Amino acid sequence: MGAQTEKRKQMFMKRYEEMETTETEGADMSARCHYCTHYSSAIIVASFLVRMEPFSHTFQALQGGFDIPERMFHSIGKEWESASRDNMGDVRELIPEFFYLPDFLLNSNHIQLGCMEDGTALGDVELPPWAKGDPQEFIRIHREALESDYVSSRIHLWIDLIFGNRQQGSAAVESVNTFHPYFYAQRGRQNAKHPMIKSTILGYISNFGQIPRQLFTKPHPPRSGSKKDGSSPSLPTPFFFKLDALKTSAQPFRGQILCLEKEVLIVEKNRLLVAPPSGCFFSWGFPDNSCAFGNYTTEKHFAVSESLCDWGETLCAACPNMTTIITAGSSTVVCVWEVAVSKDKLTHIKLRQPLYGHTDAVTCLAVSEGHSLIVSGSRDLTCILWDLEELSYVTQLAGHTSSISALAINDLTGEIASCAGPLLYLWTMKGQLLACTGTSSGPQADILCVSFTQRHEWDSRNVIVTGCADGIIRIWRTEYTRTQLPGPPEEPVSPRQDQIERDGNVTDSAIRYEECLGPGESLEEMSDVMSGAEQWSERVPTALQR
Repeated sequence: MGAQTEKRKQMFMKRYEEMETTETEGADMSARCHYCTHYSSAIIVASFLVRMEPFSHTFQALQGGFDIPERMFHSIGKEWESASRDNMGDVRELIPEFFYLPDFLLNSNHIQLGCMEDGTALGDVELPPWAKGDPQEFIRIHREALESDYVSSRIHLWIDLIFGNRQQGSAAVESVNTFHPYFYAQRGRQNAKHPMIKSTILGYISNFGQIPRQLFTKPHPPRSGSKKDGSSPSLPTPFFFKLDALKTSAQPFRGQILCLEKEVLIVEKNRLLVAPPSGCFFSWGFPDNSCAFGNYTTEKHFAVSESLCDWGETLCAACPNMTTIITAGSSTVVCVWEVAVSKDKLTHIKLRQPLYGHTDAVTCLAVSEGHSLIVSGSRDLTCILWDLEELSYVTQLAGHTSSISALAINDLTGEIASCAGPLLYLWTMKGQLLACTGTSSGPQADILCVSFTQRHEWDSRNVIVTGCADGIIRIWRTEYTRTQLPGPPEEPVSPRQDQIERDGNVTDSAIRYEECLGPGESLEEMSDVMSGAEQWSERVPTALQR
């Protein structure tokens, strides 16, 4: 960070040349360095995360309260200017949360951080214009940059500075990468013989951070497959960008679709693959309300269990891993089962815990092991989020106006799609409504199934796919806009409203209609639909598209 501009680099080099080598009592250490401050410390981390607990409390404990507002983290642009150009005492690097956690940029807890000299109260962090005022978009683009070919082809140079051969010695001097000697924890403690000096060094490290242990003594090799110029072939075009190459099936199907490494499996209704590699499936819907386990390849059942009989008719099921199955149905209860299946044998099935919350039949389930989340939807219009680890209630997705028909969780981002009648809702995993839209500008057709494409969490080409009762598959993408409305809506937004209020200053996700494919439609007709959507997009770039 000290060499982001040539002028700044020369200033630090001049500082290094002007410093003298000194010897302190009992510690033969050179105070000659480029930087007297460090790039990572407890106070730096806490200052970035000050809007979230427990870091708000940590910051106040370390700082003795909040700092003056002008010095608090309140603007991405101001922090960049400080660390890269203006302040020689600031060489901070980004913390991991800048690449995955939008929450730390919002003052959701309404913490009183003070007011600037002009009277402006500190609230959410001010984002750069390219983030469109939305923390999720900021994180997505940041992550895209981190995963880019440009960074991949140069990340080994950063590793050399932090953990490698340019961390210390003459190579560090050549790279303008030397810090105050107290930051080198191991060297400082070994050289400090006097207890008082050693204690001072430890206190210094505790407050200001330390250089990590050197891991490599030779230059780190470039990332495999990356090119020096940072260019590489672009990612394959998603299938939904080449709809003219798709062919419709003569026979409709309903059930689970699984994209495996080398094949796509379609599992019919009332069946669920327990362990895709082994081909074991779980099935339900029998007259006696029992369940069965079978081999997908041979189509034969190898075990029948009556454990579900006491819980009424099973209407839906989900499987987050090989040892857990979640079922629900007419009993209104979500049941979490512990199972053990090995070599076409069911050795164990036990009810781990029933989850009570719905008052009518549960019609659909979705689960994400990565986010430890279960979502259940019911005919009573409720949609409940449960913690998969604790098996406890988290929150509700409120505002549905009809029975929940389909659910999906994006394993990459944690976003949730819920469908009720013809309406498609998009939520955060905290239960905040991002957007709502109807699936058709003509006769309203109920949504029967929904899914996310999940290429990369930062890929803006990801879409939501819905299948409706009118036989049409529709593809949607999201766009983030920011606006301010008088107040939150009392009822779910109508299909024609493209912005949802959130905490006064709102960051919204608009769902934009991309394409649809219905039975009997020609490719020319699909092209006409797409071109019409593009023309509408040019006129109203943030509107919901149908």
